[in-house]
Amino acid sequence: MDKPIPNIAFRGMKLSYKARDFIRPRQIILSEVPIKPGDTVLDYGCGTGSYTFIIARIVGPQGRVIATDIHPLAIMHVNSLIKSRDIKNVDALLTDCETDLPDGSVDVILLFDIFHMLDDPNRILRELHRVLAPHGILSFSDHHMSEATIINGMTGSGLFKLKGRAEHTFSFVKK
Repeated sequence: MDKPIPNIAFRGMKLSYKARDFIRPRQIILSEVPIKPGDTVLDYGCGTGSYTFIIARIVGPQGRVIATDIHPLAIMHVNSLIKSRDIKNVDALLTDCETDLPDGSVDVILLFDIFHMLDDPNRILRELHRVLAPHGILSFSDHHMSEATIINGMTGSGLFKLKGRAEHTFSFVKK
C-alpha cells in the first residue's frame, strides 16, 4: 500500500518546488497537454498544487479540477489556497487510490512526478483507466524515470497505449 512521505519531507518538497517552478514555470509543461475550457481534469498526486491552479484557469468556470494526493498536508495546502483565492472549480481529495469519480468522467489526467514513488502502480492505473473518458488523455511526466521505463510502466498493464511524446510529457490513451 502506498504511504505518504513524512511531513518534514513534504515541507522540504514545498520549498524546492518554488525554486523549480521559478526556473521552469509549470505553464511550459502544461502547454503540451490538450486541456481546454470546460474540461474535467484530474491532477493525480497534486502535491502543492503547482499545476492545479493553472489548470483551473484553463478549464474556466465551466470546467472542473479534482486535485488528489495521499498526503494530508498536500490536501490541507490546496484547500487553503482554494479558500483564500475563492476558487470555485477545484476540489481536493485525500486518497491513496480510489477517487469515487464516476466511470469515464475525466477528460484529462495529469500523472506528473509521482509514478516513481508508487508501490503498486497497476492499482493506480486501473483507477485512472476507470475514470478516464473514452476520448480522454492521460498526460505523464516523471523526470526520475527513463523514457523506456515510462513507456513500459504505462503500457505494461495493458490498459493504456502511447499516443505521443512531447518535450516534457508523454500522452497515453485507453487501450
